[in-house]
Amino acid sequence: MPDFGTLQRSLDYEFRQVSLLREALTHRSHSIPHNERLEFLGDSVLNCAVALALYRRYPQLSEGELSRLRASLVNKDTLCDVAIKLNLGEAVFLGEGELKSGGHRRPSILADTLEALIGAVFLEDGFDSAAKVVGKLFAPHFELLDPNSIAKDPKTRLQEYLQGRKIATPKYDVVEAMGEAHEQTFRVTCQIPKLKVTTIGSGASRKLAEQQAAAAAFEQIAHD
Repeated sequence: MPDFGTLQRSLDYEFRQVSLLREALTHRSHSIPHNERLEFLGDSVLNCAVALALYRRYPQLSEGELSRLRASLVNKDTLCDVAIKLNLGEAVFLGEGELKSGGHRRPSILADTLEALIGAVFLEDGFDSAAKVVGKLFAPHFELLDPNSIAKDPKTRLQEYLQGRKIATPKYDVVEAMGEAHEQTFRVTCQIPKLKVTTIGSGASRKLAEQQAAAAAFEQIAHD
């Protein structure tokens, strides 16, 4: 069994079940048991822990404002940044193919593994311990939060604009996905049939492409 001491010190948490820690660090390309179930669990625990921290930290903010703050913290970019600072890529167990393709640097694998770790802490020691780990890992990002500067993302802004005019929410469709699995570019359409509007966005993920398409749609209808 490898020595996970450095990682556990960075988490400020020591696993009693080292096999659970290993499972959290095992990608499906490597072996069974792998970390996908723990990732599923950790995703919910992370969202709850961040929501609770924001609820306590900003008693004056509305539900919508808290949701936007949480979204600015719980996303692939932030998770990947936290994982890199943990040097998590060096601890992940990957199959030969993933190793050769640089899987230990892939943002999706790093983000998923971090969620699996949080899920493993929760499974072993409950929510309070998991929330403490989340608080430690995300502390720098919490300190950088500025509630006044968290603007609505393009999809939310477009949806609220349409709802205010009793127009159905937009329909998003992927029209193209180009490149290798770990370096894809997505092209997505945003359609608002009632207004006869169709825009296209592109990005490194479907989410980014949808946001770009939504931004283009909003610019078009808001200035017509």
